[in-house]
Amino acid sequence: MQTTIKPYGKLCKDVFHAYMVRNAKFDGDPEIPCVKTTDILPTRLVPFSRAISEKNHSGFVVFYEHDEKIEPLWNNPQKYLSVLKRFDGVVTPDYSLYSDMPLAMQVWNTYRGKAVGAWLNDNKIPTIPNVRWGDARTYELACLGVEHNSTIAVGTHGCIKSKGYKQQFIEGFDYVLQRLCPKTVIVYGRAPKKIFCLAKLCGVEIVTFESDFGLSHKKEVG
Repeated sequence: MQTTIKPYGKLCKDVFHAYMVRNAKFDGDPEIPCVKTTDILPTRLVPFSRAISEKNHSGFVVFYEHDEKIEPLWNNPQKYLSVLKRFDGVVTPDYSLYSDMPLAMQVWNTYRGKAVGAWLNDNKIPTIPNVRWGDARTYELACLGVEHNSTIAVGTHGCIKSKGYKQQFIEGFDYVLQRLCPKTVIVYGRAPKKIFCLAKLCGVEIVTFESDFGLSHKKEVG
């Protein structure tokens, strides 16, 4: 159930970035901010760490990088607003959800990603929600704040490198597929048939972009 909540009272300093969700609706018991999804599909993806120096502004900015590289956006969102506005749109941040992290931290990182999405909405930037899950405790959490029958983005780089990780990703993705019924899934990284076959059978459009690591590896091999 979605609710509209006045997020916080008056504070001397907005250390929790309440301004980012001042116009947001919230979803579920954890009150995850809702993200309005654009119908625009990216033609290319640009990692956040390259966005400032990137000359070609076609495509969407993405955050499928180590947390230390994307944390500057959360620490100072206004600093990067003009940079993000140069591009066609933005996929919401992919803050880490590790299975061995306390659940509270996983909820917080999910909240932060969707809070940035609500802030992007307020600033009229076309936005696609990234959907990230860890173990089974976070499958429902990952879906909160995301519109049904719309476009979502997922990252596979580093998430399917072992049999155990791959199985966890498949189970989580199948849950997301049934829960959100997306019409399009943007995939950053490899998209093995075993993982996305059910989505394709359901008529979901899968749009794949190779990760920077994959592209650089191809160059090295070539």
